[in-house]
Amino acid sequence: MKNKKITIIGGGNLGQAIAKGIVNSNVIEATNLTVTRRRIELLKNLADLGIQTISDNIEASKNADIIFLGVKPYQIEQIITEIKDSVTENTIIVSLATGIDSHTIENYFGKKLPVFRAMPNTAVAIGQSMTCISAHNADKDQEEAVLTLFEQVGQALIIPEELMASATVLAACGIAFALRFIRAATQGGIEIGFGADLALKIASQTVKGAADLLINSETHPEHEIDKVTTPRGVTISGLNEMEHQGFSSSLIKGLLTSFNKIENGK
Repeated sequence: MKNKKITIIGGGNLGQAIAKGIVNSNVIEATNLTVTRRRIELLKNLADLGIQTISDNIEASKNADIIFLGVKPYQIEQIITEIKDSVTENTIIVSLATGIDSHTIENYFGKKLPVFRAMPNTAVAIGQSMTCISAHNADKDQEEAVLTLFEQVGQALIIPEELMASATVLAACGIAFALRFIRAATQGGIEIGFGADLALKIASQTVKGAADLLINSETHPEHEIDKVTTPRGVTISGLNEMEHQGFSSSLIKGLLTSFNKIENGK
């Protein structure tokens, strides 16, 4: 991996976060990583790390072992048309664009290629993303290479491509849903006497602790809930009232609404 040449086309927030995570982990040398953006002055922070920054997508794609397409879905065809002659059949393509399937990407290139789709969430900026990845025409070594790169910015796993829309909702949209819970808990904290800043700090750390508890102990949420719900206790009373008000069902309906929006394009 150290000698792989990697290009990220599209040095926006996501592209920059991935670039920083890869370089800071030392999985490759900074000089082997290239990031493109029209206004390369906005990539000065990456250049300061030794990363190559240029505006020429074609030049950046030449001799690259792995190319990340970090652009908007409506830009994908245009970018691929621009770089396809610089890409060989051994080049690994990683698309970060929502809703563009692997067959479409491969058809744009006009040749059989190992194509990955990846869906990080915004926690990639702090190295805590949950990234779901699908693989097309890829062998195990290529899968491991892509997984290794995304593991530098959080957790990553390979899923069937047909679940990528679901991954978008559960992991990418899920960040917003979790943040909305924290906001609501903060507002409730203010109602019961805390100042806004203190309520936010308590709510945020409580959610972080709950998530870490499940990840580290590999238990089910209900198992952990049972530990803090005692007969006639305050926790079970609060939980039951939330369920009476539709807490779980509204969250599930929200997930399904977002999923249907992706599936139906409406």
